[in-house]
Amino acid sequence: MRLAVGLPNLHPGKGSPIGAAFAVEGYLYPTVVGNDIGCGIGLWRSELSAKKLKREAWADRLRNLDNAWAGDAREFLSARAIEPSGFEHSLGTIGSGNHFAELQAMETRIPKAAIRISGEAVYLCVHSGSRGFGEAILRDHVAQFGSDGLAVESGEATQYLSRHNHAKRWASANRELIAARVFERLRTKGTCLVDICHNWVEQVDLADRPCQLHRKGAAPSTAGPVVIPGSRGAFTYLVAPRDAGRQERIFGGPRRWTQMVALR
Repeated sequence: MRLAVGLPNLHPGKGSPIGAAFAVEGYLYPTVVGNDIGCGIGLWRSELSAKKLKREAWADRLRNLDNAWAGDAREFLSARAIEPSGFEHSLGTIGSGNHFAELQAMETRIPKAAIRISGEAVYLCVHSGSRGFGEAILRDHVAQFGSDGLAVESGEATQYLSRHNHAKRWASANRELIAARVFERLRTKGTCLVDICHNWVEQVDLADRPCQLHRKGAAPSTAGPVVIPGSRGAFTYLVAPRDAGRQERIFGGPRRWTQMVALR
C-alpha cells in the first residue's frame, strides 16, 4: 500500500471504508472495490419546466420502477457495444441501499458560475451501479481467494479486470436505462450532463511507480463537474472541482470547489 486517502464522505463499509482511495503497488484488491463495481451518479436535464411542477401526478407515474424492464435488454446493450452479463433482468432498475432516482430543480448558484445549467428545467439525478452483476464478480473472488489481493501480472488479475471493466460499462448503461424509463413515464426527453463512476480500480503512476488506484465511493476531480448527492429533500450539489496538484488530481481531493449549483 503506497497511499491511502480519506475524503470528506469517509464512513465505515463492509471490509473497507467508503469515501476513500487506495494506491497499491503490484496488487489489486477486489474486496476493496466491493460488490457494486461501476456504481456512479448521472445527471440529466429533462424538457420539463420547473415552473410547472406536477409532483403528485409525476409520483403516480413513477411507481414500481424497480420492476423488470419490459424492453429488450440485450438489444439495448448491443447498441452500446456491451456484452450481456446474465443479469439483464436487473438492467434499468435502481436497487436498494442508498441508490435512488430523484427529480430536482435548481435552487441556487454562484454568480457567473461556469457550470451551464438552466433554472427553468427539471433535472433527474440517478445513483446506481452494476446490480447483481458486480455482486456475482465479488462472490466468485471471495470463494476462491477470500479477501486476498491478486498479483497484477497474474492470470487471475487479468480475468478479474476483464469482468470488472464489463461491469463498469454495464453499470453506466443501467443508469442510462433508468433515466430513459423515467423520461418515458413522464412523457419527456432528457440530455445527460454528467455520468461519473465512483467505484472502480485503474492503473495510475504515483511517484513514478505504477499503482492500482482503488476508488471506493470516491469520484475523480478530473472528469468535469461532480455531483454530490442529497436525498429526501436535502440539497444535491453540482460542483466544478479546482485542480490543486498532481496527487490531488489522482485522488480527487481535498475537496475544494470553484463553482457550485444547488439542486433540490
